[in-house]
Amino acid sequence: MIILPAIDLHHGCAVRLFKGDYAQMTEYSNAPEKVAKYFEECGASDIHLVDLEGAKTGETVNIASVEKIVKSTNLTAELGGGIRSMDVVDKYLDIGVKRVILGTAALKDPVFLEKAVSKYGKKIAVGIDVNNGKVAVSGWTEISDVDFRDFCKKMENLGVQTVICTDISRDGAMQGTNRALYAELQSEFNMNIIASGGVSSLEDVDALAKLGVYGAILGKAIYTGAIDLKEALKVAKMENSVKGGNS
Repeated sequence: MIILPAIDLHHGCAVRLFKGDYAQMTEYSNAPEKVAKYFEECGASDIHLVDLEGAKTGETVNIASVEKIVKSTNLTAELGGGIRSMDVVDKYLDIGVKRVILGTAALKDPVFLEKAVSKYGKKIAVGIDVNNGKVAVSGWTEISDVDFRDFCKKMENLGVQTVICTDISRDGAMQGTNRALYAELQSEFNMNIIASGGVSSLEDVDALAKLGVYGAILGKAIYTGAIDLKEALKVAKMENSVKGGNS
């Protein structure tokens, strides 16, 4: 299992939200590229980036910060937030982002999703944000009537290889990850599952690794010190050794 420390970007700063609420935002650094460099120094090989403003507006508001992070580290970067056109996909891939995450567009613009997957294959992931079993979009400000399981099946049938699934009720709440949700996803779908939201202890990391999920995103827990990133990487690596590599 890979560990993806997260940087949420807002006005060029690294921030965290509580349960996706923009009104409950904590700023951690005005130099996110330095945060990314620290993650790399801890031993991380991957990073999860979110443009929070892009998630609302569909614009590449924080692309300069993203490029700084990509250019100043060797981290494999995935990025989501506001990617709703092939032009935006091209922009991020051109500056060195390895995988872009479609969220709102994956639900609302299936033609664009199909074009992106057809053109870029594994470089396209889909973010599935879950609120009481339904898919949330537009920076979590809108709840659709689409069941997340049905949406996952649709993505699998389309050829999407990686999904990032977030339980919004757990995100930033430090209440533990929704292990039952990821166990269900892991058993029902043949895609790379990346767990996001509420991973707040090494026990969570170990449990997710044992489930065989592809990756786990660590956010608030590493900023507050609840999880030591180096230790989390060790736990994931240990489980990888037992399993003989990433699942």
